[in-house]
Amino acid sequence: MKKVYVIDACALIAFLADEEGAGIVESILKEAEKRKCKLFMNRINLLEVFYGVYREEGKEKAEEVLERILKLPIKIIKTIKSKVLKEAGRLKATYKISLADSIALAETLTKKALILTADHHEFDEIEEKERINFSWIR
Repeated sequence: MKKVYVIDACALIAFLADEEGAGIVESILKEAEKRKCKLFMNRINLLEVFYGVYREEGKEKAEEVLERILKLPIKIIKTIKSKVLKEAGRLKATYKISLADSIALAETLTKKALILTADHHEFDEIEEKERINFSWIR
């Protein structure tokens, strides 16, 4: 059975900025390109990357980065299904996490996937208490 990943914004940013952990993300992207695994990202998490680049580097750079991301072998999830909505709501109500993070985690749970992330400060407590599988890039 192929591994299934949900990539969060911080992992994608690490790859794009060639930060620590970028090699791990690159390796998974190569596997997804060869169809040896599946890689998903919710559009809300894509928005996190876009607005972060927009705020730091402006509209033109944000547009370039978005175009680059859309060429990667990442399936962008464009809707929030009912299961994801309910699970994200539960996670958001239970833990002090952003709405986008709650959606990434809910996508991970509903897809029985691994979340590809570096967000220890957000997720360490959740990893201890929930049935979510984490794939840490650093």
